[in-house]
Amino acid sequence: MRGSDQRSGSLFSYVDLESRVRGDHPLRPIREIVNGALSDLSVEFEAIYAAGVGRPSIPPERLLRALLLQAFYGIRSERQIMERLEYDLLFRWFVGLGVDDAAWDQTTFGKNRDRLLAGDVAHKFLAAVLAHQRVKRLLSTEHFSVDGTLIEAWASMKSFRPKNGSGEPPATGRNGESDFHGQNRTNETHESSTDPDARLYRKGLGREARLCFMGHALMENRHGLVVDACLTKADGHAERIAALHMIEPRADRSRRVTLGADKGYDAEDFVNELRSINVAPHVAAKARGSAIDGRTTRHAGYKISQVIRKRIEEAFGWAKSAAGLRKTRHQGLGRVGWQFTLTMAAYNLIRLPKLLAATT
Repeated sequence: MRGSDQRSGSLFSYVDLESRVRGDHPLRPIREIVNGALSDLSVEFEAIYAAGVGRPSIPPERLLRALLLQAFYGIRSERQIMERLEYDLLFRWFVGLGVDDAAWDQTTFGKNRDRLLAGDVAHKFLAAVLAHQRVKRLLSTEHFSVDGTLIEAWASMKSFRPKNGSGEPPATGRNGESDFHGQNRTNETHESSTDPDARLYRKGLGREARLCFMGHALMENRHGLVVDACLTKADGHAERIAALHMIEPRADRSRRVTLGADKGYDAEDFVNELRSINVAPHVAAKARGSAIDGRTTRHAGYKISQVIRKRIEEAFGWAKSAAGLRKTRHQGLGRVGWQFTLTMAAYNLIRLPKLLAATT
């Protein structure tokens, strides 16, 4: 018999969200780890919101879960997250909203992100995920890889104007024409009026220059999980400085730690600095003038590091293609860095269900 297409309304709802999410859904183990990490950050949240007055805020745990969903599903804006929370039962279950709970306004994200940014919550959340008892045993503490990637800034090239205020005023209209032919524009003389923290940078010879930031990630080599991340202004030395900043806390005088990297890190001062803190520089050697010699390349572990280090590109590729980080949605070094670090934490989380299943 044919079923009816007529919609029947109901005065009461008896939907149990827990029963609507299938038992083997990959978000279940992710939610368990996320909840454990957020529970460890409860004291941090209390300190951040201690000085607040007035009505209770939206729980920061729910805001962070919603931002993770934005990365998992590549949702372009926070307004669209709120739209999904209105009708998507899976999203409501993951965030912690009941069926009849109202979704909050998207402006709440901006107000609360400033609080979470001031408390460096993104880095603390990444560390809390890695410290989870089920995740910690997956990590290597001896072998790491590092790399950087360019994140395009939310700023037009037309906003890159002289710092002294000279030059022709912008053409009228929504997209007024500009002629940059013959102009010598550098970061020393120009800056973006939209995002002053963005820098004009090009990846290599023959490549176009863009306003961008530089994201850096440190990966452990056992399962390819990101153990640290940071964002800097784009320049030629940022990658090596960030690498030293991230590997130094993991250096150990009692045992040898290795760090794999590409040819961009093959600089004498960087290699010597690694050796001074007992870190073996498993850096790809340049054809000429390399700082890497037989002391490093003769070991079998050097070749292994050169193979595994390329896996860090998977984190950057996922962040740009799936999580929508090819071009940032925010402005300023602090906010973009917060988004980048949280996206690296999201990358770890989407990989954990399979890793945990394979190791149990």
